[in-house]
Amino acid sequence: MNFNFTKEEELFIEKVKDFIADEKKKPNADDVFAPNREADAQTKIDSPARREFMKILSSKGYLGMSWPKEYGGQEKPGIYDYILNEELCRVGAPSPGKGVGSIGQTIIHHGSKKIKDEFLPQILAGEIDFALGYSEPGAGSDLASLKLKAEKKKDGWLINGQKIWTSSAHVADWYWLAARTDSDAPKHRGISVFLVKMDHPGIEVHPIQTVGEHATNSVFLTDVFIPDDYVVGEVNKGWTYICEALNYERFTFYTIAPLEQKFKELVELTNQVSKDGMKLNIIPEVRKKIIHLYADVQKAKVLQRKVLSVAIQDEVPQAEAAVFKLFSTKLHQRLANEAMDILGREGLFRKEYKNSHAKGKWEWSYRSTLVDTIGAGTTEIQKNTIAKKSLKIPL
Repeated sequence: MNFNFTKEEELFIEKVKDFIADEKKKPNADDVFAPNREADAQTKIDSPARREFMKILSSKGYLGMSWPKEYGGQEKPGIYDYILNEELCRVGAPSPGKGVGSIGQTIIHHGSKKIKDEFLPQILAGEIDFALGYSEPGAGSDLASLKLKAEKKKDGWLINGQKIWTSSAHVADWYWLAARTDSDAPKHRGISVFLVKMDHPGIEVHPIQTVGEHATNSVFLTDVFIPDDYVVGEVNKGWTYICEALNYERFTFYTIAPLEQKFKELVELTNQVSKDGMKLNIIPEVRKKIIHLYADVQKAKVLQRKVLSVAIQDEVPQAEAAVFKLFSTKLHQRLANEAMDILGREGLFRKEYKNSHAKGKWEWSYRSTLVDTIGAGTTEIQKNTIAKKSLKIPL
């Protein structure tokens, strides 16, 4: 397994870095780039400046680079999409997200001509955003147990029910919605995926306050009629499409850059912050923790490269992505926990406290990383995937 980038890939990395450097010089850079990525993530992702940044990425040819040329892509290896996402995450910039990624890829492989013609150009132009309608009050890790009902009517479907934990539902243009279309079929075989306009009068979005902010939503759908043309792929084949999309999300969404950047910032803080008159970086216990964290960040980097080595062969890295997601998200949480222990009271200050060296980064990470082991499949689901796909253990 070769962990080195090719010369062409290294040139592309430099090209992206130069592009980012130019963008950060613009007057509105503070509205796009979050120096404290996690603490500003929700506002940056949902802001008008973020949407404008997507259009700039599109104009530079950075969106959908691995897409087929017939759909506006460049047919570059998937490593180019990953490099772009990695470098954007490294500086707290908005990444292309699920439209270009999991949703766009699923539409390319399974969407009808009408859906491809309508959505792919808009996605590639950075003009539309999506929310994912998967989880329900009674269907989280066991997603195939979802109950949201889609009843067949003339020329379409009538949808009723509730979704929960739908991030970006309050700002998205379209809902990528999983619904049950056959209640009599086995649970994995009676699900279909729909594309639903978020401004449909039958849709109500209710904010859910998490610890410290509004980060997600509950969505109620009442008599929402969806024409047949907006069913993605085949009716009752939705579970296959959802799994494909989640596998793609696991190795594109969880890049290594945030871990590397956070670790670097923690090391820098230990050079600045003192405890009992001593710089943190000379305290033996702190040095020991830093060394262990460094080793684990390098392990995560190797696991991510393993995922990429499979993905660039046009194979689905199910087990590899699960291993990386399992290890890196737990490490993300541990990094935040260790930082809070190392920094003490300095780590507790929120970003509003101007005299803090940490600038709110670590108290936010301490809270926000809790969801890392839940999103895109819980820790338990990752272990099941590894058992089935890698160890061949029947479950």
